[in-house]
Amino acid sequence: MSRLRISLITPSFNHGAFIRRTIDSVLAQTGDFDLDYRVLDGGSKDDTVSILESYGDRVAWTSAPDKGQIDCINKGLRTATGDVVGWLNSDDVLLPGALARVAAAFARDPGVEWVHGRCRIIDEHDREVRRWISVYKHFRSRRHTFTNLLTENYVSQMTAFWRRSVHDDIGFLDPQFDLAFDYDLFLKLAERGDPIYIDDEVACFRWYQTSKSGAGFSRQVDQATAIASRFRGAGPLTRARTQAKRAAIVGAYRLLGLGRSLRLGPRDRSA
Repeated sequence: MSRLRISLITPSFNHGAFIRRTIDSVLAQTGDFDLDYRVLDGGSKDDTVSILESYGDRVAWTSAPDKGQIDCINKGLRTATGDVVGWLNSDDVLLPGALARVAAAFARDPGVEWVHGRCRIIDEHDREVRRWISVYKHFRSRRHTFTNLLTENYVSQMTAFWRRSVHDDIGFLDPQFDLAFDYDLFLKLAERGDPIYIDDEVACFRWYQTSKSGAGFSRQVDQATAIASRFRGAGPLTRARTQAKRAAIVGAYRLLGLGRSLRLGPRDRSA
């Protein structure tokens, strides 16, 4: 049997502060798989390109203006050569053994179309934060149903991988959802079949005040609600559960933001 080939894409733009940690976490992966890894940079103006150049031929990369993150990822997915695909943002990192665990999950069930796993949340200094969110997502992921996923997105994007062939049926990422496009993808995958959940940490999601998710969580929740309403099974009861979940999530994040503001002095709140 041939070895599984995994294509991993890193979309990048002005993340010179983090991208070396991202790339190093990928290059450190070993196991029973072949890796097609490429960085697609959108024409960064910081030191990203010089960092990419420092890897020589160890990393395939391009740097040119694009239409944004979704356009960049879609370009990578369309040109991917792997049996299985995924993307890792340029401020997130894989944990040791992550891709070996992904390959093993697909090997255990050749019929499964997608997998995802546990995620650790870290800050800009690589310190683990918001453990309760990780615990909650783990709890929900172990009790997955399509209806549950319609009410909230508990899949951590940086841990998710799926068979490249599904794009022949479902298309690629929808650019109308600039913040919740991953949720739209996961619902399309889940509508086709249940995932394998890897009961082990796969990756770290980096959360900080100026990150895309950190700065726009309220609008992201609104987009997720609109996305879920388009799928079969989103009846009145499910929609009511969805609205209640979304309100709880927004409220929790606002409390977290308030707590941070109270802990920091006025001169430190932009840190």
